[in-house]
Amino acid sequence: MLHADDALIVVDKPAGLLAVPGRGPDKQDCLSARIQRQFADALVVHRLDMATSGLMLMARGPLAQRRLGAAFEQREVHKRYQAIVQGAAATGRPPGDWAQIDLPILLDWPQRPRRVILPGQGQPSLTRWRVLGPAGPDCSHLELEPVTGRSHQLRVHLLAIGHPILGDPLYALGDSAQAAGRLLLHATQLDLPHPQTGERMTFHSAPPFVAP
Repeated sequence: MLHADDALIVVDKPAGLLAVPGRGPDKQDCLSARIQRQFADALVVHRLDMATSGLMLMARGPLAQRRLGAAFEQREVHKRYQAIVQGAAATGRPPGDWAQIDLPILLDWPQRPRRVILPGQGQPSLTRWRVLGPAGPDCSHLELEPVTGRSHQLRVHLLAIGHPILGDPLYALGDSAQAAGRLLLHATQLDLPHPQTGERMTFHSAPPFVAP
């Protein structure tokens, strides 16, 4: 746990742990349940995929949950991630230059929970990204900023531009899927207005798969 006060809690979720309970008795251990054992009034505001690690926010009570939920809807909460992807993503771009992926995302119903990109279908989805540097032979270290918050957005968008995240069991294929023992995606930064005071708060978490 990185922070706790009367209105909110910020935690660093490990990869492989559900954010909220799933279906079945074997899927009841999750981050929200663990936090609620310590803070009975803790409520979920947003989620991370089970395979994704990093910063996750919870509210203390319904009022804080509503205010933080509204902040997400009004895009007053800013999130950043880091990932290791297949391919030399820097080719043709100045170092550190931000680019955009603006592609709608649709649930692939026969293969759910997978998402797909189909022309003219799906929810509008926007991701900003830039290259932080190389990450080994034919791999890149990226920083990502999801402007919208669709399920699997970063994973689907990066696949769409030819740079799947290493270790992704759903979207990477062959060597890319087997290149790491986990999905190399980590929520590194969370910037938000405090639900009681409105003061901006920023939290950071270094990805465990990147050398310091």
